[in-house]
Amino acid sequence: MKNQETAQAPEARVHWSSRWGFFLVTVGSAVGLGNLWKFPYMTGSNGGSAFVLVYLFCILLIGVPLLMAETLLGRRGQASPVGTMRLLVAEAGASKAWLAIGYIGIMGSFLILSFYSVVAGWVLEYTWQAAGGFAPAPKEAFGQAFSDLLANPGRLIFWHTLFMAMTAAVVLGGVTSGIERANRIMMPRLFLILLFLTGYGAFAADLPAAFRFLFHFDAAAINRSVLFAAMGHAFFTLSLGMGAIITYGSYLDRATSIPRICLQVAVADTLVALLAGLSIFAVVFAQGLEPAAGPGLLLQTLPLAFSQMPGGQVVGFLFFVLVVFAAWTSSISLLEPSVTLVVERFGLGRQVAVLLVTLGIWLLGVAVALSFNAWSGVTLFGLGFFDLLDTLTSKIMMPLAGLLIAVFTAWVMQRRHVADEIGLSGRSFSFWYRVVAFVSPVAIAIIFLNVIGILG
Repeated sequence: MKNQETAQAPEARVHWSSRWGFFLVTVGSAVGLGNLWKFPYMTGSNGGSAFVLVYLFCILLIGVPLLMAETLLGRRGQASPVGTMRLLVAEAGASKAWLAIGYIGIMGSFLILSFYSVVAGWVLEYTWQAAGGFAPAPKEAFGQAFSDLLANPGRLIFWHTLFMAMTAAVVLGGVTSGIERANRIMMPRLFLILLFLTGYGAFAADLPAAFRFLFHFDAAAINRSVLFAAMGHAFFTLSLGMGAIITYGSYLDRATSIPRICLQVAVADTLVALLAGLSIFAVVFAQGLEPAAGPGLLLQTLPLAFSQMPGGQVVGFLFFVLVVFAAWTSSISLLEPSVTLVVERFGLGRQVAVLLVTLGIWLLGVAVALSFNAWSGVTLFGLGFFDLLDTLTSKIMMPLAGLLIAVFTAWVMQRRHVADEIGLSGRSFSFWYRVVAFVSPVAIAIIFLNVIGILG
C-alpha cells in the first residue's frame, strides 16, 4: 500500500507541524559529530581563536546564504531532492543535467551514513563505558583501548547495527510522528546537557582558559591553513550539499520565513559548537592535557580527563549521551532523503522503503567496520574503505553539490521565482542574490581545489 505521506501530489505534501518543528529538525540535522567532535579538534589543531574567527565569518558569508538557497529549492519543489530538481528544471526550461544536484545529494547522504553510523557506534561504546566510569589509567592505556575497539570487528558491527536500528526506528514513524517528534524530544535535552556541562566547566574545570583559547582573537595567527580549514568546516557543519536540507525544506510550509529560520538555525548550530568547545577545552585545560590532540580528542583525551576529575563518571556519561543525541538527529536527516526517493520513485510504503534503504546502508557500514581490521589491507586509490568514502563524499560530492546549488539558484532559475520563494526584497534580496551568485561559487571552488590538493 502506498505511503500517503510522501506519495501524494506536491500540493498535498505533509508539512512540519510548526516553524518550531522545522527549526528543531534542521538544527538536529546540522548539529552532529561535526559540532561535538570535529569542531573542537579542528579548533585545537588550528590555533584556537584564529580558527574560530574565520569560521564565524564564513558561516555568515557562505553557510547561511547557501542554507537559504537549499531550503528554497526544497520548499519550491515539495519532493525528494531528485523530484524537486526534476520539477525546478522543467520550470526553468533547463537541461536535465541539473538533476545531478538531486542524485549527488541522495548518493552523498547514503554513503555518508554508512560510515557515520560506524563512528556513532564508537560513541555508543564509550557511552556504555562512561556509565560505569572510566578507570584511572596512564594516557597510553586510553589510546590502546581505542585501538582495541577498532581491531574488534564484532564490537564495531554490533554498535553500527544498533545505531542504524535506532535511526531507522525514528524514520519509520514518518515526518511529524517520527522525525519531528524525535527532534522535539532530543534537541531541548541536548541543549540542557550542554549548558550543564558548560556550567560544570565554570565551577570544576578551567572555563576561563577555554574562553581565552576560543575568543582571545589574534588576527595575526590567521594563515592559509587556518583559512582553508575554517572555510571548509563552515560549509560542512550546516549539512549542505547532502540532500538533507532540500528534503527537510520540502516539508516546510509557505508561511515560514526562510531567511529568518535559516539564520536562527545557523546561530543555534554555531552556539552548540562554541559551547561544546568551551566545555571540552575547560576539562582539557583543567587536567593539563593537550588541546591539539586531533581526532583523538573525543575518544582518548576526554576519557582520560573524565577518569581524573571530580564527578567524572556523571559528567563523562552526560557528555557521551549528548554526543549520541547529536549523532542520532543527524543520522535521521541522512536516511530520510533516500527513503523519500524510494517511496516517490517506486511507490513503496514508508516502512518497506526504510527497511530496504537501511539494509543497503548497513551492508556498506559492515564493510567500513571491517576496513579497520580484517580488511585493513584492502585499498582503492591507496585508501581504505572508510577513508575512500569520507574523501569521496566530504571532499568531492558535497562541495560539488553545493557549487551546483549556488549556480542553479542564481543563474538558472528565473529570478522572479527565486525572489518569490525566498521572501526578500530590495537591498536585502540583492545582497543575498549576489552572494549566492558570485561569492559562494568562488568560495566553494577554493575549498574544492584546496581539499583535492591543487592549492595545497
